[in-house]
Amino acid sequence: MTLFLKTLLWFLGTAVIAMVAIVIVGALSFNSGDRRQGPFAMLLSVQISEARHAYETGGPEELKRTLDRLESVTRTDVTFTDAAGRDLVTGEDRSDLVKGTEPRPTFPLLRRHRAAVGRRTADGKYWFFLQTSGGMWFRWFIQPLHHAIVLSLLVLLCYAFARHLTNPVEKLQKAVECFGRGDLSARADLKRRDELGRLARTFNQMADRIQTLLTAERRLLQDISHELRSPLARLSVAIELARTDENPHPHLNRIQKEADRLNTLVGELLQVTRAEGDPASRRLEKVQLDELVREVVDDSRIEAEAHNVRVQFQAGKPVLVSGDTELLRRAIENVVRNAIRYAPGGTAVEVALRNDGHVVVRDYGPGVPDEALTRIFDPFYRVNADRDRASGGVGLGLAIARRAVELHHGQISARNAAPGLEVDLALPV
Repeated sequence: MTLFLKTLLWFLGTAVIAMVAIVIVGALSFNSGDRRQGPFAMLLSVQISEARHAYETGGPEELKRTLDRLESVTRTDVTFTDAAGRDLVTGEDRSDLVKGTEPRPTFPLLRRHRAAVGRRTADGKYWFFLQTSGGMWFRWFIQPLHHAIVLSLLVLLCYAFARHLTNPVEKLQKAVECFGRGDLSARADLKRRDELGRLARTFNQMADRIQTLLTAERRLLQDISHELRSPLARLSVAIELARTDENPHPHLNRIQKEADRLNTLVGELLQVTRAEGDPASRRLEKVQLDELVREVVDDSRIEAEAHNVRVQFQAGKPVLVSGDTELLRRAIENVVRNAIRYAPGGTAVEVALRNDGHVVVRDYGPGVPDEALTRIFDPFYRVNADRDRASGGVGLGLAIARRAVELHHGQISARNAAPGLEVDLALPV
C-alpha cells in the first residue's frame, strides 16, 4: 500500500470516527436529564411542556390530540404517564417504561427491538416517553443528505491534504532514482518551507557535493592522462638515448628536468583538485588581507630578481576578509608569479590592494589576445604552448587562483592594460 493511500485512508477514517462520535454525543445529550445538554434535549423539554399543558388544561382528550400531532411529526410512539407509570390517555399500566428508565441510562433505551427515551418532569409528577423501532432511532440524530455533503467535503479535503503531503515525497523519490542511475544533475525541485522542503534541500546539497567530487575526480583523471603523455614520452626517449650514448650526462640532466616537471605537474593537479572537490575542508578564519599580500610580494622578490623584474606593492587601509589563509595565499601567489614569468626584463610588476578587497596585479608584458582573456583561467590552457612549456608552466596557476577565489565567493578577471596584462582578484570584505 502506497504512502498516499495510507494517508488518505487514515484521514478518512479519522473523519468518519469524528462524525460517529458527534452522533453518539448527540444521542447521549438527548437522553440526559440536564436541560442544558443541547438542542435535542431542549426540543424534548419543549415537547414535555406542551404535553403537560395539554393534559392540565384540556384533560385526556386534549392530551391525545397533542400526542397524535407529535407522533405524526416525529414518527414515533409518544406516551405520557403519571409518576407511577399510568398512561394518562388510555389508563394502561406502563410502569415497565419507568422501570427501564430508572436509573436513567446514558443511551437511548433498547427494549424488545425498540428504542425508547424517557424524561421525567422537574417536579416528578409526569413521565414522557418516545419509542421507535430499533432500526430507526438513528434518524433522530442523522441527517443523510447533510451528512453526505459533509462527508464528501471531508473526502475532498483529505484527498487534497494527502496529495499535498505525498507529492514532495514522490518528487524526491524520482530525483533519488535518477541520481542513483547516474544522472548527477537530478535535483528535487521543491519550494516548500516545511520539513519536506528542508529534506529536499538537504538532498540537493548532498547531490551538489557528490557531483562536485565526481566531476573533480573525472577531470583529474582526464587532465593527468592528457598532461602526462608528453613528459613520459620525452622521458622514454631520453632514457633510450642515455643507454646508447657514450656520454649519458646530458640525457640524465634531461631526465631529471622531466622528472621535476612531472613532480610539479602532479602537485598542482592535486592542489586544484583538492580546491574543487573538497570545499568543506577549508579552514575559515579572519585574514588580514593587506599583510597576506605583503608576505606574498616579499617572498616573490627572489624569483623576480632572477628574471630582472621589480615587484612594487601599493597598499591602502587594512582589509579584513574571511577565508582559508593558504588558499588565498596560493591564489595571490600564482597570479603574481604568472606576472613575473612573462614580464619583460627591466620592468615592474605592480601589486595593488584596494580598500574594497580587490587585489590588482599588473605586468608590462605583451598581454594576451582579447578572445583568450576568459580562457586563461581554464586548466591547462596556454596562449602560446611553446612559450609556456619553455617557462616551465603547465597552465594550472591561474586555474588554481580562480577556484580559490570562487570558493571564497569572489571573482577573478583579466584585461589587457596596453601594455601588459592586469588581473583583478575581487574578494568580499
